[in-house]
Amino acid sequence: MTQTNANVSTRRATTSDAGALVGVLAEAFMGGPVADWLIPDQSDRRLVYYRYFELVLKDGLEHGHVDTTADRSAVAIWYPRSNPPEPSSGTHQEALERATGSYAPKFALLEEMFEANHPREAHHYLAYVAVDPKQQGNGVGTKLLGGYHRQLDSLSMPAYLEATNTRNRKLYQRLGYLPGPSMYLPTAGPQIWRMWRAPSGFSVPDAFFAPPLPTRQPQ
Repeated sequence: MTQTNANVSTRRATTSDAGALVGVLAEAFMGGPVADWLIPDQSDRRLVYYRYFELVLKDGLEHGHVDTTADRSAVAIWYPRSNPPEPSSGTHQEALERATGSYAPKFALLEEMFEANHPREAHHYLAYVAVDPKQQGNGVGTKLLGGYHRQLDSLSMPAYLEATNTRNRKLYQRLGYLPGPSMYLPTAGPQIWRMWRAPSGFSVPDAFFAPPLPTRQPQ
C-alpha cells in the first residue's frame, strides 16, 4: 500500500520552475500505452515529449493553476471549467506542429477526443499530474493533489480527469474518483478512463455515464 509522505510540502508553481517541471512531465509520461500510440519510435519520443510538455506547462502557467512540491519532484496542472473552452486557435495548432512534428496529427486527435468527451458541468479539470519516476510510489502525488482536493471540497466543486493506465486509475479511485465509460484511441489504440470526483453530498451527473463519442481516424 502506498503511504503518503507527510514531509512533502506543496506550493503553486511559477515560471522559474518551468525547466525542472518540463523534465518531470516528460519523464513521467515517457512510457506506457499512450506514449507508444503517440510516438511508436522511441528514439524520437524523448525529444518530442520535452518540446510538447514545454508547450503544455507554458499553457498551464498562463491559463490554469499549476502546483508543485518544494523539491519540484511532482507537478499537477489544473483548469477551472465553468463553460466549454474556446476552440483551439491557429496559434495553438502551429505551436503543436512545431513541437511534435510528424506526430502532430495524433497529438491533435488526442486533444480533440478529450475535448469532445469532456463533461459540460462546472468542474476543475486535472489535465496532467506527474511525479519524477525516482519518487513514484512514495505518496508524493497523493500529497500534491490532496491540498487542491480540499479546496474543491470546500467549494462543493467536482473534479474530472482522464486516466491513461490501470495503476493511475486505481490511485484516482482511492482519491474519490469514479470511472465512467472508457474511450479507446483509434487504430487499436489503448483504453482511457474518464473519471469524476463528486464533492461530498453530491452525485455523479447522469450525462457522465453516456457512451463516448466516436473517434475519427488519424490522418
